[in-house]
Amino acid sequence: MKRGALTRTPLLGHTRALAVGFATLIFLGACTTTGNQAPVVDRLPSRSSDTAVATDGVYTVKAGDTLYSIALDFGLDWRELARANNLSDPSKLSIGQKLRVTGAPGVVAGSTIEDSGVEVTPITPAGGARPVDATPAPEIKPPAPVAVTLGFIWPHPGEIIQGYKAGVNKGIDLAAKVGDPVMASQAGRVVYSGNALRGYGNLIILKHDNNLLTAYAHNKTLLVKEGEPVTKGQKIAEAGQSDSDRPKLHFEVRKQGKPVDPMDYLPAR
Repeated sequence: MKRGALTRTPLLGHTRALAVGFATLIFLGACTTTGNQAPVVDRLPSRSSDTAVATDGVYTVKAGDTLYSIALDFGLDWRELARANNLSDPSKLSIGQKLRVTGAPGVVAGSTIEDSGVEVTPITPAGGARPVDATPAPEIKPPAPVAVTLGFIWPHPGEIIQGYKAGVNKGIDLAAKVGDPVMASQAGRVVYSGNALRGYGNLIILKHDNNLLTAYAHNKTLLVKEGEPVTKGQKIAEAGQSDSDRPKLHFEVRKQGKPVDPMDYLPAR
């Protein structure tokens, strides 16, 4: 009996080892599959541009915010936002800080609201964003917005590999090759050119009027500078895969800072 018991023990141990190994493979396989199916948008910070809300023209800074992301959420030039809040160093914000958002009800340019003292230091944009002078700007009228006419054009001819979906993908993704030209979908002015917004890589943002912005993300090379006017169809960047899993162009249209479906503005193919 003892000899039989000794004979069965290694077999039982071997069987258990195989079972544990098989279960481990199944678990790892499941994790790998889930990872492959995860959308790229999951790599973006936890903040959501779809839910940025100002109360009586005042926005409260949250974790993950930068001056650039807040400006994008409200359809602003980040310089305008800095001036409106007398921010001498726009690269630093504080969690809980109150910002008056230009263009929202109750905004008074040049007013400053207290902060919580908890400092947030965002990424410095490519090319360097210089601190804005804290001295109130003289009474000079801002440049007139570029008028938008009907007829946006496609910024790139690539096929759509991911469409717009509220809360999931804030624009459309177009297949592209590294170095492909990226065109301005409509005439406007460059309000951002850099890489300080996580999840977008090298990014261009154009302002077209008081309501509309377009954004062009994941570029290899940026060809226009902040403040420059651009014409419809002008080459503004070269496609790439900065902060992306593959070469592509992520294109957004924002109305009053909120993402809308670009297909409502682009012509049928």
